[in-house]
Amino acid sequence: MALNFHQLHIFYMVAERGSFSAAAQSLHMTQPAVTMQVQSLEDYFGTKLLQRSTKRIELTDAGRALMPFAKSSIDLIRDTDQTMSTFTKQLKGRLQLGSSLTIGEYILPRLLGPFGQEYPHISISMKVMNTAQIMEEILNHQLNFGLIEAPVNHPDMHMEAVMSDELKLVVPSNHPLAERASVSINEVMEHSFVLREQGSGTRLVMEEQLAKKKIDPSKMKIVMELGSTGAVKSAVEAGLGISFLSTSSVKHEVALGLIKIVKIPDIKFQRQFYSIYLKSALLPISAVTFLTFLRERDLKQWL
Repeated sequence: MALNFHQLHIFYMVAERGSFSAAAQSLHMTQPAVTMQVQSLEDYFGTKLLQRSTKRIELTDAGRALMPFAKSSIDLIRDTDQTMSTFTKQLKGRLQLGSSLTIGEYILPRLLGPFGQEYPHISISMKVMNTAQIMEEILNHQLNFGLIEAPVNHPDMHMEAVMSDELKLVVPSNHPLAERASVSINEVMEHSFVLREQGSGTRLVMEEQLAKKKIDPSKMKIVMELGSTGAVKSAVEAGLGISFLSTSSVKHEVALGLIKIVKIPDIKFQRQFYSIYLKSALLPISAVTFLTFLRERDLKQWL
């Protein structure tokens, strides 16, 4: 019997999750199937890898010795998929992802067309929600991966920058700041704001950059907090306040003269968009191909 990567992956997941049932849920397998594969791996090595108790699975000395090799094999397969996806044009499958609001509403729709032309046999399903919800669904194994607007720290998550973006000050076309070529950030803070809700990537990036300039975001005159970029744009158009929004999300409104972008020379709201997924997960080749597309193409031609 040859050493089997599939069995190494299952063993690693059982050890990481601490139980056969949790690993089975993550791998979309039955618990007896997971148990059988681990037993086969133990038969191959001729030694016990896991100690089974009523409370939690524990690694034996042999299991602890095997763990770094199992992890390396998972990393190797992931890197192999990423490299070879560049050459694969006849992929078939379903791409399922979660996307935070700005990316899902204004960025990805412009990129999915070119991606679909290159990979016409991949169907796409996207759930649009805020960053906190995406993380929750990934941790609960309801999503394979997500695209978010602000960095997060979680011990079980792999995060990688895949796109860049910038927030700009947007104001109603009849606002006092609309006729200004530029304005200082301190002047901006004197006005009323309409903002995205707490926990959104746009809000996090804005607050981070203000804090770096020693400006307390809690001192802002916030007249309204809304759950989508579209709602914020509508409120700005109606003259309810000013805001910071992605340049990609306001192209249409700026072209029609409904709102204006005003430069703030003394601060930049530059940000990265990130892919996130579980460190222990092996992404389907359709997902690897899409992430490779985002990393390697000149996206500005479509945005």
